[in-house]
Amino acid sequence: MFTATFDEVFRTDGLEVIRTPIQSPRANAIAEHWVRTVRAECLDWLLITGRRHLNEVLHTYVEHYNRARPHRGLDLSIPDSPSPDVNEPVPLSAIVRRDRLGGRRLINKQTA
Repeated sequence: MFTATFDEVFRTDGLEVIRTPIQSPRANAIAEHWVRTVRAECLDWLLITGRRHLNEVLHTYVEHYNRARPHRGLDLSIPDSPSPDVNEPVPLSAIVRRDRLGGRRLINKQTA
């Protein structure tokens, strides 16, 4: 059970605290799915160094999640796609990997 002080942290950030009904496990399913997704795809792969870093990582991930990542529940379309053409399948040769949070860095062993 969270205290009123914990709820106040969210209120100061402009968020509304909504209490879920007692003994209703399905009431929080959407939030639990989001938390599980962001942890598995993002946070479990990073070492977060502070609140500012966490905010930056989550902001970047939310942008990716809503504007670039296909969703199975939406028939592999993108929630905030800029145009209907974006959801068309692309050939594998056109797929390019882009690092959003730093990613892997290649080090030249001769200069390292």
